[in-house]
Amino acid sequence: MCLKLLGKVTVSLRSLPLHFALFLLSSTVSGVLSFVYINQALANGNQHSQAQNYSQTNLSVPTVARLVTVRILADSGAGSGVLIEHQGQTYTVLTNAHVVAATENRYQILTADGKIHFGRWLRSVQFGTQDLALVQFSSDRAYQLAAVGNFEALSIGDPVYVSGFPNGRLNANTLPKTRDWGLKAFQLTQGKVGMLPSKPLQQGYQIGYTNQMEPGMSGGPVFNKYGQLVGINGGLSSPDKGIIAFVFADGTMPSEAMFQQMESLSWAIPIANLHY
Repeated sequence: MCLKLLGKVTVSLRSLPLHFALFLLSSTVSGVLSFVYINQALANGNQHSQAQNYSQTNLSVPTVARLVTVRILADSGAGSGVLIEHQGQTYTVLTNAHVVAATENRYQILTADGKIHFGRWLRSVQFGTQDLALVQFSSDRAYQLAAVGNFEALSIGDPVYVSGFPNGRLNANTLPKTRDWGLKAFQLTQGKVGMLPSKPLQQGYQIGYTNQMEPGMSGGPVFNKYGQLVGINGGLSSPDKGIIAFVFADGTMPSEAMFQQMESLSWAIPIANLHY
């Protein structure tokens, strides 16, 4: 079986089941993260019976978002993530590297049923310079998995949805903390694609959208109008760093006009899906 590598990635198969290899290939050219699944157990037809993919159902985008979005709690902060894989009792969450990088690999994962699970960062899986990471937890419960859509099918003006768990909610001049809110902290925003640069920014960001994000929603999923996962949210609009926050992966800078448009948008790392 041949694999077409789209970029550099370091993966230790010891962190994954022997009969199931999840290769995560990050492209340094297009900035697109590609999932390549090699799953011999699929032939048996029962490995995903407890967490069937919703692509064959008629779930609404808000319902899908609630089912597949998780909160990642650490001693030093919190972020969001999305359920992308399930094998046996092990679930895999995709999130931002900056969500998990500032702690001692001790996480609590809040799932859609309100349960808390103990998670661990798969440090053996690296994404080069892209702001991505994997976290795993174990559970005998059945959770929905995100269906991956085609990022390249997005166009300027297309509707997109972003979900996550803000660390605070604005209310007049106060910012209540949501750490102990449980599922009440969940938020789903709707907006439109505003920019699709031909090349990725540093850390892999390449989808700009009008959805207003809040701290804590980093690592959360970006969905197209069909409820399919097309990106991982992580870049807030109007960053304090100015134009330096929008350096392209090749080291070049945007024009002043492009920068002014960029800083008004939130940003995500696009993903694509390949099955072998």
